Amino acid sequence: VVFLSSGVQGIGVNYGLVGDNLPQPSAVVDLYKSNNIDGMRIFNPNHDVLEALRGSNIPLIVGVEHKDLQSLASDAYAANDWVQTNIAAYSPGVPFRYIVIGNEVIPGDLAQYVLPAMQNVQTALDSAGVQVNVSTSVALSVLGSSYPPSAGAFTPEAQTYMEPIIQFLATGGSPLLVNVYPYFAYRDNPAQIALSYALFTSEGVVVTDGAYGYKNLFDAMLDATHAAMEKVGGADVAVVVTESGWPSDGGFAANISNAQTYNQNLINHVGEGTPRRPAPIEAYIFAMFNENQKEAGTERNFGLFYPDEQPVYPISFV
Repeated sequence: VVFLSSGVQGIGVNYGLVGDNLPQPSAVVDLYKSNNIDGMRIFNPNHDVLEALRGSNIPLIVGVEHKDLQSLASDAYAANDWVQTNIAAYSPGVPFRYIVIGNEVIPGDLAQYVLPAMQNVQTALDSAGVQVNVSTSVALSVLGSSYPPSAGAFTPEAQTYMEPIIQFLATGGSPLLVNVYPYFAYRDNPAQIALSYALFTSEGVVVTDGAYGYKNLFDAMLDATHAAMEKVGGADVAVVVTESGWPSDGGFAANISNAQTYNQNLINHVGEGTPRRPAPIEAYIFAMFNENQKEAGTERNFGLFYPDEQPVYPISFV
């Protein structure tokens, strides 16, 4: 997770804005800095947030709104305009890390727009002289098979889109962005999955897969993704975990103890990498705040902080 030229290693946090009681962006930037959080992801190019980030040296992943995907895919002028308005206008004062073209839209109605939008936005970035790579962020529902990890493979409908996207990423040296949630896998199958395996607290190897031994579900899920990518020519494409987290309330096994255990162990673990790819992992926790306008239940309770900037539980990024 080397973000900065000084070789600082760290982990980022998703900054969602689906709440009516959240602090001002400038205060949020200060909160990132005071907690030594090394990266931020936002889901759309919010200009108030971009302005607050100027000069902060916080690397930023920024998403495209889904309503813009079709126009960015079909119109190079729209892509140029989007880049000029949302990226070039803030560069180099904001260190952009990646541009996310679609969050969890593959497979689905918008999937057809992802690759042409990526191509148009990358071309626009290059012509604007902004050195930043585009990618897309996928949920692990793109995998039809994930157990054991070496059997990882895309579903046929996801593969239609993923294979050419992975070729594009390989050509440009961009990573695939993946949202990895052991919480949901555990919640949906607690009879087969031990809580300790989901929380990084297993003492020994739980799943043996050929030469690889897995002590935690996060690594298994990530390596299933790696295996699926290798099957479509993506052996050299890196994976960045753009979301991972555990809710502190609102549902099964959602409590402060589990959330703190998961997120702290994730922070402590990413430097080790996975059995299949033992290099440090760039990862982003979901999310900075509990967001009160999300749907009721766990969705409102993934935050590390309450809107008053008090921590939901103690966590160390150092």
